[in-house]
Amino acid sequence: MAIRPYWKGYLKLSLVTCGVQMVPATSESDRVRFHTLNRLTGNRVVSRYVDSLTGKVVKQEDEVKGYPRGDDDYVMLEDDELENVALDSTRTIDVSTFTPRDSIEWIWLDTPYYLSPNEPVGQEAFSVIRDAMETQKMVGISRLIIARRERAVMLEPRGKGIVLWTLRYGDEVRDDESYFKSIGKEKPDADMMPLVQKLIKKQTRDWDASMVIDPVQDRLLDIIETRKKALKKPSKVKAKKQAPEPPDNVINIMDALRKSLAGEKRPRK
Repeated sequence: MAIRPYWKGYLKLSLVTCGVQMVPATSESDRVRFHTLNRLTGNRVVSRYVDSLTGKVVKQEDEVKGYPRGDDDYVMLEDDELENVALDSTRTIDVSTFTPRDSIEWIWLDTPYYLSPNEPVGQEAFSVIRDAMETQKMVGISRLIIARRERAVMLEPRGKGIVLWTLRYGDEVRDDESYFKSIGKEKPDADMMPLVQKLIKKQTRDWDASMVIDPVQDRLLDIIETRKKALKKPSKVKAKKQAPEPPDNVINIMDALRKSLAGEKRPRK
Protein backbone atom coordinates (compact mmCIF):
# COMPACT_ATOMS: atom_id res chain seq x y z
CA MET A 1 0.00 0.00 0.00
CA ALA A 2 1.37 3.40 -1.02
CA ILE A 3 2.24 5.70 1.87
CA ARG A 4 0.42 9.01 1.87
CA PRO A 5 2.86 11.95 1.53
CA TYR A 6 3.49 13.78 4.79
CA TRP A 7 4.30 17.02 2.95
CA LYS A 8 4.08 18.37 -0.61
CA GLY A 9 5.79 21.45 -1.98
CA TYR A 10 8.71 22.59 -4.11
CA LEU A 11 12.45 22.05 -4.16
CA LYS A 12 14.27 25.15 -5.37
CA LEU A 13 17.89 25.84 -6.27
CA SER A 14 18.33 29.31 -7.74
CA LEU A 15 16.11 29.26 -10.86
CA VAL A 16 15.66 25.48 -10.88
CA THR A 17 12.39 24.39 -9.27
CA CYS A 18 10.48 21.11 -9.13
CA GLY A 19 7.52 19.71 -7.27
CA VAL A 20 8.44 17.24 -4.51
CA GLN A 21 6.79 15.14 -1.83
CA MET A 22 8.10 13.96 1.52
CA VAL A 23 7.31 10.82 3.53
CA PRO A 24 8.76 9.71 6.88
CA ALA A 25 11.74 7.39 6.45
CA THR A 26 10.92 5.51 9.66
CA SER A 27 7.71 4.02 11.02
CA GLU A 28 6.35 3.06 14.43
CA SER A 29 3.10 1.56 13.14
CA ASP A 30 4.10 -1.98 14.15
CA ARG A 31 4.89 -1.00 17.74
CA VAL A 32 2.64 -2.56 20.37
CA ARG A 33 0.31 0.13 21.70
CA PHE A 34 -2.20 -0.03 24.54
CA HIS A 35 -5.36 1.85 25.43
CA THR A 36 -6.15 2.80 29.02
CA LEU A 37 -9.31 1.06 30.21
CA ASN A 38 -11.61 1.21 33.20
CA ARG A 39 -10.87 -2.06 35.00
CA LEU A 40 -14.45 -2.24 36.38
CA THR A 41 -16.31 -1.73 33.08
CA GLY A 42 -13.74 -2.61 30.44
CA ASN A 43 -14.48 0.68 28.66
CA ARG A 44 -11.80 2.98 27.26
CA VAL A 45 -10.81 5.99 29.32
CA VAL A 46 -11.10 9.30 27.43
CA SER A 47 -8.67 12.14 28.18
CA ARG A 48 -9.85 15.74 28.02
CA TYR A 49 -8.42 19.17 28.74
CA VAL A 50 -9.71 20.46 32.06
CA ASP A 51 -9.49 23.99 33.46
CA SER A 52 -6.93 23.87 36.28
CA LEU A 53 -9.04 26.09 38.59
CA THR A 54 -12.69 25.40 37.76
CA GLY A 55 -12.19 21.71 36.98
CA LYS A 56 -14.58 22.00 34.02
CA VAL A 57 -13.89 20.42 30.63
CA VAL A 58 -12.64 23.00 28.07
CA LYS A 59 -14.35 22.93 24.66
CA GLN A 60 -12.05 22.44 21.66
CA GLU A 61 -12.95 25.84 20.18
CA ASP A 62 -11.84 27.49 23.45
CA GLU A 63 -8.38 25.88 23.48
CA VAL A 64 -5.56 28.33 22.64
CA LYS A 65 -1.76 28.24 22.81
CA GLY A 66 -0.17 30.27 25.59
CA TYR A 67 3.43 31.32 26.24
CA PRO A 68 4.24 31.84 29.96
CA ARG A 69 5.59 35.25 30.95
CA GLY A 70 5.06 34.91 34.69
CA ASP A 71 3.18 32.94 37.34
CA ASP A 72 -0.28 32.18 35.93
CA ASP A 73 0.30 34.84 33.28
CA TYR A 74 0.42 33.91 29.58
CA VAL A 75 0.62 35.51 26.14
CA MET A 76 -2.11 33.91 24.01
CA LEU A 77 -1.49 33.13 20.34
CA GLU A 78 -4.21 32.09 17.90
CA ASP A 79 -3.76 29.29 15.36
CA ASP A 80 -3.78 31.66 12.37
CA GLU A 81 -0.96 33.71 13.96
CA LEU A 82 1.17 30.59 14.32
CA GLU A 83 0.43 29.43 10.77
CA ASN A 84 1.41 32.80 9.25
CA VAL A 85 4.96 32.74 10.68
CA ALA A 86 7.75 32.23 8.11
CA LEU A 87 5.41 31.58 5.17
CA ASP A 88 8.33 31.39 2.71
CA SER A 89 9.47 28.07 4.12
CA THR A 90 6.00 26.55 4.40
CA ARG A 91 5.85 25.09 0.89
CA THR A 92 9.31 25.67 -0.57
CA ILE A 93 12.66 24.06 0.26
CA ASP A 94 14.97 26.80 -1.01
CA VAL A 95 18.52 25.42 -0.97
CA SER A 96 20.88 28.37 -0.65
CA THR A 97 23.81 26.79 1.22
CA PHE A 98 25.96 23.70 0.63
CA THR A 99 28.49 22.07 2.94
CA PRO A 100 30.61 18.88 2.90
CA ARG A 101 28.65 15.92 4.24
CA ASP A 102 31.37 14.86 6.67
CA SER A 103 31.35 18.31 8.30
CA ILE A 104 27.96 17.65 9.96
CA GLU A 105 28.27 15.30 12.93
CA TRP A 106 25.66 12.63 13.64
CA ILE A 107 24.42 14.35 16.78
CA TRP A 108 22.85 17.17 14.75
CA LEU A 109 20.67 14.75 12.74
CA ASP A 110 17.13 14.45 14.09
CA THR A 111 14.38 12.89 11.91
CA PRO A 112 14.82 11.46 8.38
CA TYR A 113 12.35 11.84 5.49
CA TYR A 114 12.41 10.53 1.92
CA LEU A 115 12.17 13.31 -0.66
CA SER A 116 11.12 12.44 -4.22
CA PRO A 117 9.63 14.17 -7.30
CA ASN A 118 5.92 14.81 -7.03
CA GLU A 119 5.27 14.67 -10.78
CA PRO A 120 7.06 13.31 -13.89
CA VAL A 121 7.69 16.79 -15.31
CA GLY A 122 9.93 17.65 -12.36
CA GLN A 123 12.11 14.52 -12.40
CA GLU A 124 14.84 16.04 -14.59
CA ALA A 125 15.28 19.10 -12.36
CA PHE A 126 15.24 16.86 -9.27
CA SER A 127 17.91 14.58 -10.80
CA VAL A 128 20.18 17.50 -11.66
CA ILE A 129 20.11 18.84 -8.09
CA ARG A 130 20.61 15.35 -6.62
CA ASP A 131 23.48 14.31 -8.91
CA ALA A 132 25.29 17.65 -8.58
CA MET A 133 25.41 17.24 -4.80
CA GLU A 134 26.43 13.58 -5.13
CA THR A 135 29.39 14.21 -7.46
CA GLN A 136 30.77 16.96 -5.22
CA LYS A 137 30.01 15.04 -1.98
CA MET A 138 27.97 17.96 -0.71
CA VAL A 139 24.69 18.26 1.15
CA GLY A 140 22.23 21.12 0.92
CA ILE A 141 21.09 23.19 3.90
CA SER A 142 17.68 24.85 3.89
CA ARG A 143 14.72 25.61 6.15
CA LEU A 144 11.23 24.13 6.29
CA ILE A 145 8.20 24.53 8.53
CA ILE A 146 7.23 21.19 10.09
CA ALA A 147 4.53 20.97 12.76
CA ARG A 148 4.38 24.77 13.01
CA ARG A 149 8.10 25.10 13.73
CA GLU A 150 10.69 26.26 11.25
CA ARG A 151 13.45 23.68 11.14
CA ALA A 152 16.87 23.72 9.55
CA VAL A 153 17.06 20.71 7.22
CA MET A 154 19.84 18.83 5.44
CA LEU A 155 19.36 17.31 1.98
CA GLU A 156 21.53 14.25 1.34
CA PRO A 157 21.55 12.36 -2.03
CA ARG A 158 20.64 8.69 -1.59
CA GLY A 159 20.34 6.46 -4.64
CA LYS A 160 17.59 7.78 -6.90
CA GLY A 161 16.20 10.07 -4.22
CA ILE A 162 17.17 12.49 -1.48
CA VAL A 163 17.05 11.98 2.28
CA LEU A 164 15.92 15.11 4.10
CA TRP A 165 17.09 15.25 7.71
CA THR A 166 15.66 17.75 10.15
CA LEU A 167 18.51 19.19 12.20
CA ARG A 168 18.46 19.77 15.93
CA TYR A 169 18.42 23.31 17.27
CA GLY A 170 21.65 24.64 18.73
CA ASP A 171 20.31 24.64 22.29
CA GLU A 172 19.39 20.94 22.00
CA VAL A 173 22.94 19.67 21.47
CA ARG A 174 25.11 19.31 24.58
CA ASP A 175 28.88 19.70 24.54
CA ASP A 176 30.50 16.29 25.04
CA GLU A 177 33.63 17.71 26.70
CA SER A 178 31.84 18.37 29.98
CA TYR A 179 30.76 14.71 30.14
CA PHE A 180 34.03 13.09 29.04
CA LYS A 181 36.50 15.33 30.89
CA SER A 182 36.57 13.04 33.95
CA ILE A 183 37.91 10.14 31.86
CA GLY A 184 41.61 9.66 32.52
CA LYS A 185 44.37 9.89 29.92
CA GLU A 186 45.95 6.56 30.81
CA LYS A 187 46.95 4.47 27.82
CA PRO A 188 45.76 0.83 27.69
CA ASP A 189 48.12 -2.02 28.48
CA ALA A 190 50.13 -2.94 25.39
CA ASP A 191 49.56 -6.65 26.04
CA MET A 192 45.81 -6.13 26.35
CA MET A 193 45.29 -4.41 23.00
CA PRO A 194 46.04 -7.43 20.73
CA LEU A 195 43.60 -9.55 22.74
CA VAL A 196 40.81 -7.00 22.37
CA GLN A 197 41.51 -6.61 18.65
CA LYS A 198 41.47 -10.38 18.18
CA LEU A 199 38.19 -10.66 20.08
CA ILE A 200 36.62 -7.90 17.96
CA LYS A 201 37.77 -9.60 14.75
CA LYS A 202 36.24 -12.93 15.82
CA GLN A 203 32.91 -11.31 16.69
CA THR A 204 32.68 -9.13 13.56
CA ARG A 205 29.86 -9.72 11.09
CA ASP A 206 28.00 -7.74 8.45
CA TRP A 207 25.22 -5.43 9.53
CA ASP A 208 21.77 -6.99 9.56
CA ALA A 209 18.37 -5.65 10.63
CA SER A 210 18.03 -8.56 13.06
CA MET A 211 20.60 -6.80 15.27
CA VAL A 212 17.98 -4.25 16.30
CA ILE A 213 14.96 -6.45 16.96
CA ASP A 214 12.83 -5.70 20.03
CA PRO A 215 12.62 -8.82 22.22
CA VAL A 216 10.32 -7.06 24.71
CA GLN A 217 7.73 -6.41 21.99
CA ASP A 218 7.97 -10.03 20.85
CA ARG A 219 7.21 -11.20 24.39
CA LEU A 220 4.29 -8.77 24.62
CA LEU A 221 2.85 -10.14 21.38
CA ASP A 222 3.19 -13.68 22.75
CA ILE A 223 1.32 -12.68 25.91
CA ILE A 224 -1.40 -10.96 23.87
CA GLU A 225 -1.78 -14.00 21.61
CA THR A 226 -2.04 -16.29 24.64
CA ARG A 227 -4.73 -14.07 26.17
CA LYS A 228 -6.67 -14.10 22.88
CA LYS A 229 -6.68 -17.89 22.84
CA ALA A 230 -7.65 -18.11 26.47
CA LEU A 231 -10.43 -15.56 25.92
CA LYS A 232 -11.60 -14.53 29.36
CA LYS A 233 -10.08 -17.41 31.29
CA PRO A 234 -7.87 -16.19 34.16
CA SER A 235 -4.22 -16.95 33.51
CA LYS A 236 -1.78 -18.06 36.16
CA VAL A 237 1.21 -15.78 36.39
CA LYS A 238 4.38 -17.61 37.27
CA ALA A 239 6.60 -16.03 39.87
CA LYS A 240 9.76 -14.61 38.38
CA LYS A 241 12.97 -16.26 39.39
CA GLN A 242 15.19 -13.93 41.32
CA ALA A 243 18.28 -13.05 39.35
CA PRO A 244 21.51 -14.22 40.98
CA GLU A 245 23.50 -11.48 42.64
CA PRO A 246 26.70 -10.49 40.86
CA PRO A 247 29.92 -11.78 42.43
CA ASP A 248 31.74 -9.48 44.79
CA ASN A 249 35.17 -10.09 43.28
CA VAL A 250 36.31 -8.04 40.28
CA ILE A 251 37.61 -10.19 37.40
CA ASN A 252 40.85 -9.06 35.86
CA ILE A 253 40.25 -7.65 32.36
CA MET A 254 43.09 -9.68 30.85
CA ASP A 255 41.69 -12.91 32.30
CA ALA A 256 38.21 -12.09 31.00
CA LEU A 257 39.54 -11.45 27.51
CA ARG A 258 41.56 -14.67 27.49
CA LYS A 259 38.52 -16.64 28.65
CA SER A 260 36.38 -15.02 25.94
CA LEU A 261 38.85 -16.01 23.24
CA ALA A 262 39.34 -19.48 24.68
CA GLY A 263 35.59 -20.02 24.84
CA GLU A 264 35.18 -19.27 21.16
CA LYS A 265 37.89 -21.78 20.22
CA ARG A 266 36.04 -24.64 21.94
CA PRO A 267 33.90 -26.73 19.56
CA ARG A 268 30.20 -26.20 20.04
CA LYS A 269 28.20 -29.25 21.10
